[in-house]
Amino acid sequence: MPEIEALKQEYDEILQKLSDPELISNWGKFEEVQKRKNYLEKIIEKEKELRETKDRIEENKLIITVKEDQELVNLAETELQLLSEKEKVLEGELKRLISQPESLLSPDKIGAKEGDAVIVEIREGTGGEEAGLFAGELFNMHSKYAKNQGWQLKVLDSHPTELGGFKEIIFELRNGDVFAKIKYEGGVHRVQRIPKTEKTGRIHTSTATVVVLSKPKTAQLKINPNDLKIDFYNASGPGGQNVNKRKTAVRLTHLPTGLVVTSQVSRNQQENKEFAFSILEAKLLEQKQIAEEDKISGKRRSQIGGAKRAEKIRTYNFPQDRVTDHRIKKNFHNIEAIMEGKLEPIIEALQKSETTQ
Repeated sequence: MPEIEALKQEYDEILQKLSDPELISNWGKFEEVQKRKNYLEKIIEKEKELRETKDRIEENKLIITVKEDQELVNLAETELQLLSEKEKVLEGELKRLISQPESLLSPDKIGAKEGDAVIVEIREGTGGEEAGLFAGELFNMHSKYAKNQGWQLKVLDSHPTELGGFKEIIFELRNGDVFAKIKYEGGVHRVQRIPKTEKTGRIHTSTATVVVLSKPKTAQLKINPNDLKIDFYNASGPGGQNVNKRKTAVRLTHLPTGLVVTSQVSRNQQENKEFAFSILEAKLLEQKQIAEEDKISGKRRSQIGGAKRAEKIRTYNFPQDRVTDHRIKKNFHNIEAIMEGKLEPIIEALQKSETTQ
């Protein structure tokens, strides 16, 4: 499709525009260019998926033509039928994307698509190195759960530890009923087990905190560019060493509230700037929602508490192969499967409890 090549060229030009530090001073223009970039990305990703599907169709046709292995031929024929149907669907979706840019870029439509996106923060709590490892395992668990649900996951910021865990990792989830399920993960998670570094066989207790933030829709939040201080610095790895020579990491300070967010996961400064804005918007929306709740209820509700061991929503007891969700006072077994993302039984039990209250 000739128009695809033109759109790819436009996308490359937009990436260059977004790397211009002066663009951020014009917030309205920045948002406009960013929306166009997101729209073009949808087209490019859909075209790539279509191209890969066509390649697999040709591979299966070749297998059927050669006829060296009848069992393989049968599989190829079955897959070919499914792929041909998929090809038609993708071609239709791609045509709609290209022919309806204005409707796709309207604020209402964008808000509808992004309204169920969430940002999740996982941080090590008490327990030293073991807490960092547990934070990494919680990220792995939620990543695999997200994959099972068909959600899209994008890491926005991370601070790894020397042992392979995380002091903090922040990621975005979208593409489905994300908030309705992942909201139950907010709070303090506690792990009880014998760490690999423990020589005496003593069971340790460590914690990690999970915060689930709604991502604002387009009309929900407006940030004044004059309220922002933007710093660029060298990204750092475990132990604090610089991981590249260019100042690609971004620190955003929201002056009215004092909120500070960072992003250093990409080697591209502009991408890190976008990720940092996503985190800041979600945090500002949370502050706004909490303030509104306080006016109504007269008390502040928090997911984290003080990140102490006693303020827990769930305990992962490895010696007893048991996960306990303290909100519904229910135990779940097969901890290995749960840590591999099999969270559905727990989520369903929490949903059921909520509807019966």
